[in-house]
Amino acid sequence: MGESGDEALTPAGRLFLQEETKQVIHCVIGLKNPIDVEIVKSEVRKSTMLQHPRFSSLMVRDERGVEHWRATQVEIDRHFRIIEEALGEEGDERAINGYLAELSIDCDGLSMDKPLWEIHLLMAHNCLIFRIHHALGDGISLMSMFLASCRKLNDPQALPAIASPLNTSYPPFNFWNLLATLWFSFLFVLDFILRCFWVRDPRSSITGGAGVELWPRKIATASFSLQDMKTVKTAVNATINDVLFAVISCGISRYLDFRAPNGLRDGVQLTGLAMVNLRKQPGLQELSNLMKSNSGARWGNKFGMILLPIYYHRSNFSDPLEYLKRAKATIDRKKRSLEASFSYKIGDFVMSTLGPKFAGLLNYRILCHTTFTISNVVGPQEEIMIGGNPITFLRANNSALPHALILNMVSYAGRADMQVQVAKDIIPDPEFLAKCFEDALLEMKEQVTAKI
Repeated sequence: MGESGDEALTPAGRLFLQEETKQVIHCVIGLKNPIDVEIVKSEVRKSTMLQHPRFSSLMVRDERGVEHWRATQVEIDRHFRIIEEALGEEGDERAINGYLAELSIDCDGLSMDKPLWEIHLLMAHNCLIFRIHHALGDGISLMSMFLASCRKLNDPQALPAIASPLNTSYPPFNFWNLLATLWFSFLFVLDFILRCFWVRDPRSSITGGAGVELWPRKIATASFSLQDMKTVKTAVNATINDVLFAVISCGISRYLDFRAPNGLRDGVQLTGLAMVNLRKQPGLQELSNLMKSNSGARWGNKFGMILLPIYYHRSNFSDPLEYLKRAKATIDRKKRSLEASFSYKIGDFVMSTLGPKFAGLLNYRILCHTTFTISNVVGPQEEIMIGGNPITFLRANNSALPHALILNMVSYAGRADMQVQVAKDIIPDPEFLAKCFEDALLEMKEQVTAKI
């Protein structure tokens, strides 16, 4: 048993401490002006982050090996790494991505003798990197906490606005819609279970597998205009997530055409694993709600997983907008199912009954049986600053997985940056893959505007 006052980890928190599923989140913040180290430390000392018990607690194990949070005194200086010299001569973006690629295979870099977070200051590149263990919370929790430390650029006393949740239209409740929900849930949950045990994607030029999480990594950045994405989504009354999924489907087909023109038959399925926020309110949360244990928003890891199939089509014979139509149809069916909730509930049940090792094994198998991971966090749509220093970009990525391709998108102030993390011995040219994604969106936009 833990000492009096210790708090047990949630099942999801324990999962992210297992060797096979150990994960660290990297929040990357570009700054306009040179970094003043003392100002950054001062902002951290007075931030709400240190008021949250997760960020001021050690992770300890009792005599049975069960993990607990134990309150401790935070020594700020131990959580900072200051890198003064430039990281190569390739420009800021390549240098920062190279540094992130090294961090992505260094899950053990967060020492257990202090709370599980660090801040790396890349002084020559005006860049700040938060390293936060996934056991502390998911992307929604961490972005919401980060924004509580920021201020609006045009109103230095005001907190960044958190956008109201979008009005999501649901079909009216009737027998046929209930039947459709049950049918789609049955199909997708069955597929999810089969993926955990037997079914796997065919091998391709971007396939990972067991042990690939240990391989060296490369990272490139694909940048999109949110206005372009909004223009494209009007073509079929879609959402930004539909457009993102279409861009990924089209971009991967383009890349496979380049790498192995005759490597796959037309129409073959490759499967992505997407993270879905399960809080009652979608999107970013008010930090005060997250801090309440009885809140429907609640702090921590509150997300499920869904399988998103894409279909390879040769670029010379495919219409970019067809990818959008297929993406919208797929995601609409997923929305009508209970797949994401099921994956969360079954994971919680397995963790509680069979233990973290078995749950970690199931998660590892589904990663080995699919082709890529995707996440999307909506950031502030107005310019903000931290410690009086304007923020030029926000990006995120996580530790390496058995996937050879991991995609993490964050939007900020009219742009969306997607980090394209690859196992470089499998996908040696992530910059070209990132350009495939960017070109896919531009072609979709051109087709839409040509029809207006």
